[in-house]
Amino acid sequence: MLDEILTATFITGLLAAAVRMATPILLTALGEIYTELSGILNIGIEGTMLAGCLAGFIGTYYTGSIFCGILWGIITGGLMGLIMGILSITLQANQVACGIILNLLSLGMTSFIFRVVFGVTILPPNIKTLTPLPLPIINKIPFVGQILFQQNLMVYITFLLVLLSSFLIFKTGWGLKIRAVGEYPLAADTMGINVYNIRYICVIAGGMLAGMGGTFLAMDLGMFVDNMIAGRGFIALASVIFGRWKPHGVMAGALIFGLADAFQLRLQALGYNFPHEVLLMLPYVLTIIILTGILGKSHAPAALTQPYIKEK
Repeated sequence: MLDEILTATFITGLLAAAVRMATPILLTALGEIYTELSGILNIGIEGTMLAGCLAGFIGTYYTGSIFCGILWGIITGGLMGLIMGILSITLQANQVACGIILNLLSLGMTSFIFRVVFGVTILPPNIKTLTPLPLPIINKIPFVGQILFQQNLMVYITFLLVLLSSFLIFKTGWGLKIRAVGEYPLAADTMGINVYNIRYICVIAGGMLAGMGGTFLAMDLGMFVDNMIAGRGFIALASVIFGRWKPHGVMAGALIFGLADAFQLRLQALGYNFPHEVLLMLPYVLTIIILTGILGKSHAPAALTQPYIKEK
């Protein structure tokens, strides 16, 4: 067993797959950073990913364009974020309850819409998948080139978004406004910052990134099945805590889950006599261990989950 695992081919393929499988989680977690830093806890991103996944699949299936599918997924995610914003910001409903409702709504809605559009079929319909786009010259770098620079376009965009998000959140006035709204909305309002607008922008942007993350799964597999997100939205939530609301930390958390997920798939492919249920739960168990055993005390934004009521 170890002879097959401890080979350059296995390790390189494993790490390349880990980067790809971390991408939908990382996209969703980046969006959740914006949402939570503004004071909104959106645990409905699992359902948002699922809605974006179906929208992206249908968009690609009927237009034949992957880019149109991605756009459909992003728009759908934004609409889900808008619903969350109306419930939690305007109506000031309990944010945890709103997130649960969105998850349940999306789970039933996507199954229903898929059957209305495609009917009940023995073989599920397929779409074009994302193809690798090797970056010239640097993809030839031994070991690193195969892992990082022979991925598809969405993977590259995702990791560029990590750098962009770090800059926007911690190096710009707009990022300072977001953090101010999430820490002390009353003080931010006193300084002339529109708390409601900032929160709406962040929750919609978070939904769009979650929708894009769900779309990535449909594009990567070339198909859609019921509940295919399989808890990745909740893993994204855990990654935000693991990364302490910082894009680079969140990236590390997503990569750990991607590595565990890729590892269990490859162990199954090698045909070892392991109960497959044990292998399937490996990524989730690892996430729990990291959050409870390794991660120290985290300091969430002070106003997280607290509705803001403007004083008259």
